[in-house]
Amino acid sequence: MTLARTFACMSLCVFVVACSGEYGDDRWYGSGPETGAYADAGVAGPMPGTPPPVDEPSGDTYEDVGTNPFVRTDHDPFSTFAADVDTASYDIFVRDLEDNLLPHPLSVRLEEYVNFFDYDYPAPENDAEVPFDIYLAASAHPMGRQLAQLRVGIQAAAPVAFEKLPTNLVFLVDTSGSMSAEDKLPLAQYLLTQTLDVLDGTDTVSIVTYAGDVAVRLGPTPATNREVIVREIAALTAAGGTAGGSGINLAYAQAERGFIEGGFNHVVLCTDGDFNIGISDADELVALIEEKRETGVTLTAIGFGRGNLNDAMMERVSNAGNGIYSVLSSEPQAERYAREKLLHTINHVAKDMKIQVEFNPEHVVAYRLLGYENRAIADMDFRNDVVDAGEVGAGHRVTALYELVLTGQSIPSVPGVPDPIMGEPVEGEREIVPGEMVQVRVRWKDLAATAEDPAHEVAQSLVPADAQTTFEEADRDLLWAAAIGAFAEILKGSPFADDAELDVIEEIVTAQADRDEDRGQFVELFLRARELLAAP
Repeated sequence: MTLARTFACMSLCVFVVACSGEYGDDRWYGSGPETGAYADAGVAGPMPGTPPPVDEPSGDTYEDVGTNPFVRTDHDPFSTFAADVDTASYDIFVRDLEDNLLPHPLSVRLEEYVNFFDYDYPAPENDAEVPFDIYLAASAHPMGRQLAQLRVGIQAAAPVAFEKLPTNLVFLVDTSGSMSAEDKLPLAQYLLTQTLDVLDGTDTVSIVTYAGDVAVRLGPTPATNREVIVREIAALTAAGGTAGGSGINLAYAQAERGFIEGGFNHVVLCTDGDFNIGISDADELVALIEEKRETGVTLTAIGFGRGNLNDAMMERVSNAGNGIYSVLSSEPQAERYAREKLLHTINHVAKDMKIQVEFNPEHVVAYRLLGYENRAIADMDFRNDVVDAGEVGAGHRVTALYELVLTGQSIPSVPGVPDPIMGEPVEGEREIVPGEMVQVRVRWKDLAATAEDPAHEVAQSLVPADAQTTFEEADRDLLWAAAIGAFAEILKGSPFADDAELDVIEEIVTAQADRDEDRGQFVELFLRARELLAAP
């Protein structure tokens, strides 16, 4: 399939591939998601009647979050969403490419691909009154489309050095029959063992398992008792069903037994995501975890292997537990996770962070948010401080991309692209001033804030002259994010995807391959994915 590189002259079609009977010989083929508008303008998702979960041939389950369409600015100038720093979608990409497979289109959440990488946004001082800075950049579209690209970057303050808190960890391990594969329970056991190397002797470890029934394999035990802990880890075996809901209750009970005031009290859920006994409804699980987090015990979900991964449920329970959802598929990944991420997940600088971008219709005809489809918040709820949103950890950064149709440009209107959202102007006050093109507002709460405490808010603007940069002059962070976003759209089968842009993407990413280890690994995976995309 060859598509022209500009919306002005191309004949664009949806990236569509046919479903094979198996996930696996050389590549997987699956159809791209349909799109359509939700009731709240500016939010797109599955068309009515489309089943939300999709079981792909391997048995993994993904949610169709859709693809955001363009929104006419004179109808709705506001785009509102919650911050998200999960990486599981990109982890699944790594897992599948290591097996010489393309990821399932519905597993691709564009924002998680973009946010997997580090960007050179200067961090505010760790004692700054505002715990993060906003960095805006815009240029002509790096892929050559007759549009502008806007990057919204938010960088959280980093501590002077990581300060480990007294730690009370509860490992909730799925030992059901589906976890028997080498990249599931054995890899989870490896992770647990590696975690002991980053704990102090006064920290405690508990192990709860769940299968057909649940059991406390190890109550709160000081990390100095390494031999006892390692013996219990090694004794874990996989068999039976999956009593996930009961297991979560028992894990929280152990967390409360070993609770450390002022410490890091954390449940680590290790599973392939298959809950089929006890509480199996995602809404019930989320409600349970939200209730428990009020006690000061947080939860992170880590997915293992393929075949039963309930991706949507794993993402939801991790968000509810104020944790970060990841998927591990190799021992090096597990070792790095234990060393760099596990004890850092609770080191937050802000909670319930919401982002609202207001566009000026005098300068922006229409806009499209790339990704964040399942993180959308109703515009009217931006200043509703009861609405739960995202947590941002020390040193974390959040990046969002928009495509902008500027004055004098046209909204893409070619086969396969969803109709733009348009209509009568949305009522309400406008805070953007005439000289501004974009105003970005970020709202957050202090970590100790209660539901009744007010939130803080800060804003930053961009003027039209800032968008006159050519893509050759754009900073390298904008170019990298744009390339990753365009590649993710190809993988997910977005109606806006253009596989003719693969050459441009390759040029951008190979130029930055030496920048860090993650970028170097991506280039290798990208080249492998190109071969699979080109396969007949």
